[in-house]
Amino acid sequence: MRKALICSVFIALTIISCSKPAAVETPSINTVAGFIPIDSMGLTLIHEHMLVDFIGADSVSSERYDRKEVFNKVLPYLLEVKKYGVKTIFDCTPSYLAKDPELLKELSEKSGIQLITNTGFYGAVGGKYLPDFVFRENASQLAERWMAEFEKGIGNTGIKPGFIKISVNEEDPLLEVDAKLVRAAGITHENTGLLIYSHTGTWNTAKQEVEILQKMGIDPSAFVWVHAQAEQDFQNYLEAAKLGVWISLDGIGWSIDEYVDRLLFAKENGVLGNVLISHDAGWYDPAKPDGGDFQPFTNIFEKLMPALNAKGFDEADWNLLLKENPKRAFGK
Repeated sequence: MRKALICSVFIALTIISCSKPAAVETPSINTVAGFIPIDSMGLTLIHEHMLVDFIGADSVSSERYDRKEVFNKVLPYLLEVKKYGVKTIFDCTPSYLAKDPELLKELSEKSGIQLITNTGFYGAVGGKYLPDFVFRENASQLAERWMAEFEKGIGNTGIKPGFIKISVNEEDPLLEVDAKLVRAAGITHENTGLLIYSHTGTWNTAKQEVEILQKMGIDPSAFVWVHAQAEQDFQNYLEAAKLGVWISLDGIGWSIDEYVDRLLFAKENGVLGNVLISHDAGWYDPAKPDGGDFQPFTNIFEKLMPALNAKGFDEADWNLLLKENPKRAFGK
């Protein structure tokens, strides 16, 4: 009798255990200070720079700048844009252009803005910013380097990337080294889930990258077409959006006029939900006295918003562009 009762209790507990719904994992992302839920990104600028050194991969070094000096110059600009409600900024400075995760962590701690850094290599400008081993190694070997940063952190910092940043030259067909970077990004995405940013330009080049990813079985929604403002044929935005590509209009720190027409086109044609916007602004340049002229992160709020609001944009449109779209792009 007792044995039968124990068996009945065991069976009942087993049924209860098996019928319990599995916990739903909340999407999260690496910031320089650790994981955060995607839902906590808030108002987000998806493409900015704190520090960039254009000296080249063979000469770039942390000895070319004073971290404290960079910190003191950049912090006021972060505090300025924070007043507009910005909560998260993606720093798009890649490896071998003075990516400095520890500087970003210090800036994040003092500003209260969540900063996110990247993994990947920058192939544009004829490979000036690529170390020699990139030309020797295959895509899988490059991806292993990037996945190691995702798993263990960048260098000895313990700071992990929240996205992949590559760039390619405007060529048709793509240069083999650029195609290799795209394949490496695809492999890394498949193993980490990291979104792929690619400094590109025109759709003719971006489409080639998307096709490489599609042949690997990767959905185009994993790809961010960076500097899509270089595309002159707005109809290509419709083609990209149909595929699920993220269209990044990200030079607003330097001008606004060209963005008004592009964003109006996106809204009128129902593809605003595929658009990301940012300034591509900043940055401290070690080659210039006092780091050069730092471009603020405020044009969207001070210039673009008034211009587009006068043409029918409203709060819902801005929430879509600056909150919902970044959250959906990185929440996959």
